[in-house]
Amino acid sequence: MTFTYRFIDSPVGQLKLVAKGARLAAVLWPNERPNRVLLGAMDEDAGSKILEQTERQLTEYFAGRRQRFELELAFHGTEFQQKVWQALLDIPFGETRSYLDIALQIGNAAAVRAVGAANGRNPISIIAPCHRVIGSSGALTGFAGGLDAKHLLLGLEGYRPVQRRQRVIAAASTQASLF
Repeated sequence: MTFTYRFIDSPVGQLKLVAKGARLAAVLWPNERPNRVLLGAMDEDAGSKILEQTERQLTEYFAGRRQRFELELAFHGTEFQQKVWQALLDIPFGETRSYLDIALQIGNAAAVRAVGAANGRNPISIIAPCHRVIGSSGALTGFAGGLDAKHLLLGLEGYRPVQRRQRVIAAASTQASLF
């Protein structure tokens, strides 16, 4: 089955939406690095329902009217990559996780670097929110769409780096007061 695509304009630049049949296979960035996402031959969209749904839901997301995507997804990658990408879908809107958090979630605490590599190859950016993965220090780290796009996406979701640090401090204070 051939992949189909369409371009949409967004606050983070022109995105290329790619479908395989009735499932979304990729959301690609304007300056996509060659071979970051390996797909196959592509034809221009001629009315794909999944691409229409994706465009509508992304438009709602960028307008602040959607916090969760409801799309059929077709991840193409190794078993390990797919575990990481599935874990991304569990990160709530407006929250972040570290690479270590994801490694622990998939049951392999030693795989922090491999999680980072898989995160960097996430084919379905924004929908599978790899922008919500940050360094353990709270720093914004590499992102296929660029750090400006990552910052914009997190800002759209109301995330503020200071809030994360304050939550950690507040949680530590609460723990300390229990003893």
